Amino acid sequence: MTALGPIVYAFFEQHLKGEKGLSPASVRSYRDALRLFLAFIAAERGRPITRLTMEDLTAERVRLFLGHIETHRGNHIRSRNQRLAGLHTFFSFLARQVPEALAEAERVAAIPRKRAPPPPTQFLERDEIETLIAGLPTTGHFALRDRALLLFLYNTGARVQEAASLTIGNLILAPQPRVHLHGKGNKWRACPLWPETARLLREMLAERAATALPTVPVFTSRQGGPLTRYGIYKLVCRHSAHLTACSNGGPPRRISPHVLRHTTAVHLLEAGVEINVIRGWLGHVSLDTTHRYAEINMRSKEAALQACEPPVAASAAFPRRPVWRDDAALLNWLSSL
Repeated sequence: MTALGPIVYAFFEQHLKGEKGLSPASVRSYRDALRLFLAFIAAERGRPITRLTMEDLTAERVRLFLGHIETHRGNHIRSRNQRLAGLHTFFSFLARQVPEALAEAERVAAIPRKRAPPPPTQFLERDEIETLIAGLPTTGHFALRDRALLLFLYNTGARVQEAASLTIGNLILAPQPRVHLHGKGNKWRACPLWPETARLLREMLAERAATALPTVPVFTSRQGGPLTRYGIYKLVCRHSAHLTACSNGGPPRRISPHVLRHTTAVHLLEAGVEINVIRGWLGHVSLDTTHRYAEINMRSKEAALQACEPPVAASAAFPRRPVWRDDAALLNWLSSL
């Protein structure tokens, strides 16, 4: 019997970190999925996790676990699908390490994802983003940092983790300001910076010139350490609290750093930037991910509708009787066939 502990350890240390090179956030997502699954099996089998064996890992228990997190834990379908994706990866690794588990791994791989409507994509209109930037405080110990951070998020469309892990060495503030962002999949991309964004960053870094080493984080907390993802989230929520009312009369919005990322994408699209350039700007692997912004951008659709308006005399422009029916030569040829 193959011990379960070494397999789990090898899955995280050798496969996820060593072979796939996943980020710490992705590794934590796999950790949470497997921890919940093993705890569910232990409770279902009535034994501690340390006494679980390979024979306890079955496709039927995976199905029971997925139903449990939906009904008892109240997880959304998207959370259920995320846990299932993590288990698919784990069982695939398990089959390669323990050939005897191949049949059970194939049954787990056959468990499908549940269909779920995509989450609504929230973004701010141009007047709302102008109101947000104009309403930021101009005095206070962190006023400059907060203004530089929010303008940076809107300028680059950076993910919150990309902003949290940004270091001074990733910035080039002259002569052509730009930033190198470390995104998902251990991929790097470069984004240009507006002169105003570069100016605010230079002023902010000049205030702490004594610690302006390349490895020092750009956006720091009150204690001097890097701002965390949650710290950036709270900061954005605090400064955008007056914009939570939906502009079209819908339910109140929760404006997060990712809403600013969506806002960047929509405004680039409205400005006429080619969709593939936006894909590279945001660091999307697939163009399909970027195409969703074209679906929600009603302003571009309205412009396209005006560009192809039907003629005023539509009935005269589009005759009801097909033209070929008045062509005697064509009709005679058809009759001769």
